[in-house]
Amino acid sequence: MIQKTSKMTMAFTAILLALTACSPSLNNRDPNSGVTNSGESNNAAQPQSSYLKRDVREDVFYFVMPDRFNNGDVSNDSGAPKGSISHGGLDTTSKWAFHGGDMAGIEQKLDYLKSMGITAIWMTPILRNKAVQKGGFAHHGYWIVDFTEIDPHFGSNADLKRLIDTAHKKDIKVFFDIITNHTADVIKYEECHNADGSFKSGLDQCTYRSLQEVKEQGTYRAFVSEKEQGEKFPEWLNDPRFYHNQGDTTFEGENSLYGDFNGLDDINTEDPEVVKGMIDIYTKLISEFKPDGFRIDTVRHVQLPFWQAFSPAIMAHAKAEGIKNFHVFGEVYDPNPEALSSFTTEGKLPAVLDFGFQSAVGGVFFEDKPVSTIETLIAQDHLYNDEDSNVNQLLTFLGNHDMGRPGFFLNKHLPNASNEEKLQRSMLAHAMMFFSRGVPVVYYGDEQGFTGDGNDVDAREDMMPSKVASYNDNTLLGTEQTTKNDNFNPQHPLYKSIAEYAAIRKQQPLLQYGVQENKFFDDNKQVFAFARVANDTMPNGGVAQQNDEALLVVFNVSAEQQTVTVSQQYESYLVVSGAAKISASDNGETQITLPAFSFGLFSSK
Repeated sequence: MIQKTSKMTMAFTAILLALTACSPSLNNRDPNSGVTNSGESNNAAQPQSSYLKRDVREDVFYFVMPDRFNNGDVSNDSGAPKGSISHGGLDTTSKWAFHGGDMAGIEQKLDYLKSMGITAIWMTPILRNKAVQKGGFAHHGYWIVDFTEIDPHFGSNADLKRLIDTAHKKDIKVFFDIITNHTADVIKYEECHNADGSFKSGLDQCTYRSLQEVKEQGTYRAFVSEKEQGEKFPEWLNDPRFYHNQGDTTFEGENSLYGDFNGLDDINTEDPEVVKGMIDIYTKLISEFKPDGFRIDTVRHVQLPFWQAFSPAIMAHAKAEGIKNFHVFGEVYDPNPEALSSFTTEGKLPAVLDFGFQSAVGGVFFEDKPVSTIETLIAQDHLYNDEDSNVNQLLTFLGNHDMGRPGFFLNKHLPNASNEEKLQRSMLAHAMMFFSRGVPVVYYGDEQGFTGDGNDVDAREDMMPSKVASYNDNTLLGTEQTTKNDNFNPQHPLYKSIAEYAAIRKQQPLLQYGVQENKFFDDNKQVFAFARVANDTMPNGGVAQQNDEALLVVFNVSAEQQTVTVSQQYESYLVVSGAAKISASDNGETQITLPAFSFGLFSSK
C-alpha cells in the first residue's frame, strides 16, 4: 500500500535526491527491469532459476520476524488447538506476546521486498515452539519443542513450502534461523522445582554447577513434569541424558557453554549421539523444504568440535540436494574479529554475522565516534581468509531484534540531532553497509524509519498496523506515520535509498567480490575513504583485475562540507553515485569535496 506523501516526507525525499543526484545509471533505470514507479514488480510472478546459481556475495538480505511483519491468515493466530504446548499467547496489545504474522503474510509482501532489491529473506526460527513459558511468549521462535514442523502460529508445513516456492519463482532465496544449543524449557531439577515444574519457595532460578562441582557431586537431578512428558520431537530430545543439566548460565566463563539460558534446556552438544541427531534433524529439513541456507543461533555457546562436524555435513547434504550455493552463517555475539574469525576458520563455518562491523560502523554513524574506528576494523579483514571462506561472505548489519535499531541508537546517542540529520545518518550507514565488504542485511522496519525504544521486544515493532501503545508513540525517521499505520510504503525515503543502493551493488561486481583497502581516515573532519579492488575470486576469472578496475568510496560523517586532498591521482575516476565531487590538480593530487552527511562512489572505468 502506498501512503499519501506528507510535507515532512517530501522534505526528506529532497534529502535523498540530493544524496543520489549524481547517479545517472540509476536515474535512468532500465525500463525492462521489471520495477514500476509504484514499487511493484511487473515480472514478479515469472519463474526464475538464477537464485540457485547466485553466490551469496551477490545477495541483499532482509531479516524479518514473521510474527511482527504481516498477518496473512488470521485463522492461525492462536497456534495449535487449545491444550497443546504450542497454543495461545496472542495479545496484539502486548509487546511480549504473539501478534499474528505468518508465512502467508510474508508471501503477500514478496513484491514489496523484491522492489527494494532484496534477494534473500532470513526469518527468525519458525519451527514449533512452547508458546508460553516463564519469561514470556515465543513470538520470536527460539523456544523449539518440535524440530520437524512449522509452528502453527505461523501456518503449516504446506504454507512454508508455498512461501519458499513463490519466493524462488521471484528469484528470492529463503534462509532458516536454526538452533542446536537448546530447546524450550521443559526439563526441571529436583533440587529447584516442585513436581508440577514450578520453582520451590524462595527460588527463581537454579544456580549453575561448575564442571568441578559436577565432578564432585554430579549434575542436577533432571525430570520432566507429567503434563510435558514426550512433548519434544524427534523422540531422543525427551531424554534428559542428552542435556547438560547444570543450572542457569550467567553468560560468562564456562557456564556460557554448559548452562541453561533463562531455563532453556541446554543440549549436550559434546555427545556424539547429539551431533549425529542434530545433523539428521537439519539435513531432513533441507530435503523437505529446500531452503537456501541457515543462520545458526548462539554459535559461541557451543564448542568448536560440534561446528567442525556439523557445518561440513550440512553443506555437503545441501549440495547433494542440488543447492550448490547453500550458505551457512552463525551468530557469534562478539565484536572482536579475532573471536569471530575463529569460527569461520577453525570452526569450519562458511561465515558469521559481522558484529565487528555493526560495532564499528554503528559507533561512527550513530554515535559520532572517530572514523578511524572503521580503519581499525578493516585492517583485520585478513583474519577471515582461509581455503573456503573470506570476509566478503560475512553478513553485515546495523541493528537487529536483540540489540535494537539504528533509529534507537541515533535517539540514544545523538538526542539533540535534528530528525533530518538522523535520517541522513541512517541513509549514510546503509550506504556504508551496501558499499563495504560483506553481504548487507536490512532489519525489517528499518526501511520505514522504525526507531524503537531499546533492545529485545522494544525493537520488534509491527509492520502491519500495531496496537502496542509503546510502539505507536515513537517518532519514526523520514515520515509522519507511526507504527499504528500500515508501514509498507515504497515511497519512504529510506526504502527508496536502500533500493538505489541495492541496484548499484548489483551493477558493480566489485562491491560484491572486491577486496577492501583503506585509503584515508581523518578524525578531525570525520571523513574517510576506502577502495574496492579486484582479486582472483572475481567473476569471470578476475578479468576486472587485468583492467585495473577499482571503486573509490568516500564518506563525510560531519555536519559541515569537507574538502580533502589526497596525494594519489584519481583523474580517471567517474561518478557512480552520491553528492561528492572529485577533481585532479596539476601537481598530481586529488581534491574530494563532500557536502555535509554525504558520500561519493567513483569508478576507475
